[in-house]
Amino acid sequence: MLSAQSLSAQTRGDTRAVHAGRTDLRGLGVHVPPIDLSTTNPLPGVGTGGDSYEALATGGLIPEGGSAVYQRLWNPTTARFEEALAELEGAEAAVAFASGMAAISACLLAARAEGKGHVVAVRPLYGGTDHLLATGLLGTEVTWATAEEVDAAIRPDTGLVIVETPANPTLELVDLGALAARCGDVPLLVDNTFATPVLQQPIRHGATIVVHSATKYLGGHGDVLAGVVATSDAWAQKIRPVRAVTGGILHPLSAYLLHRGLQTLPLRVRHQSEGAGKLALWLSDQPSVERVYYPGLPDCDPLGLIGTQQSLPGSVLAFSLRDGFDAAARAAERCRLITHAVSLGGVDTLIQHPASLTHRPVAPEARPHPSLLRVSVGLEDVEDLYEDLAQALA
Repeated sequence: MLSAQSLSAQTRGDTRAVHAGRTDLRGLGVHVPPIDLSTTNPLPGVGTGGDSYEALATGGLIPEGGSAVYQRLWNPTTARFEEALAELEGAEAAVAFASGMAAISACLLAARAEGKGHVVAVRPLYGGTDHLLATGLLGTEVTWATAEEVDAAIRPDTGLVIVETPANPTLELVDLGALAARCGDVPLLVDNTFATPVLQQPIRHGATIVVHSATKYLGGHGDVLAGVVATSDAWAQKIRPVRAVTGGILHPLSAYLLHRGLQTLPLRVRHQSEGAGKLALWLSDQPSVERVYYPGLPDCDPLGLIGTQQSLPGSVLAFSLRDGFDAAARAAERCRLITHAVSLGGVDTLIQHPASLTHRPVAPEARPHPSLLRVSVGLEDVEDLYEDLAQALA
């Protein structure tokens, strides 16, 4: 930790978003966090430098009187963002990476390094995560299971149970408390990208590891590529050496932008969720739409998790068209205000066809239906979104 003090346990979420990772700024005599771009750092001495290197390369922090040594091992600007994100997730620590896939990969490698190369995963997942697990590229083996089947699928060499809720792209919700109970002693990893810590804190429901594609809502403006893991001190010490050896650390300028993005995260997420709720209802009334997938609709939250586990439904929705793939492709291509592009969580609304793009590498039996489109709702006036989709669907 960089700061001499931390926020009070009673500090509310919006206040945490503004002040987390900044509690030492007054003592430094500055109002915004400094950016340290140094790739290398002076060493106080050969012995001290060597001790610092060993501490950082093995997952620890800088020893007192030591050096940051080299940016691949540690950076103060990146550490500030990590501290802030950990505060928001209610975690002991966070470890930031150059992308969300780098973050997921580090967790898999850390588990495999302990002889736990088997993973139980609950579909649907982000297509990149699904593909990484299915191919065994990192030497892991996966068993696919429903949330109710997880305990039966666990083996002595199971290192992680992986779930995403709300799930990408069909927004299914998973009861994390019930799932954590089924995991027993096996760490539960939750991809919390869609919900963000504003709407859901999985650690409070029994998760051990929380992963974000920070590219999405945490950055919020489509100009930062990043990933982050919020977890226990023990797991952070397992993940940091993987980051150090593989070189996956987040660049400090990106970390600065992410830290800045956290200040407006609650405002953005709540407003976007409000717009998504209105758009979901509007889409439900369109004759060309077969079904809308959105946790704010009663049939999409059968377990009643909105308002309990997750405070609001969020701002991603999906819908399928009655006339199949051709209609979905035409609608995506005809949007004028809404951008036809992958990714999500930015200030502008995006639409994409998951089966052709983000979930193209997923096995056919688990791939989204070709009539499905996913929409990430931004900060535009929702009436303008109605008008754009109306002409696209016409």
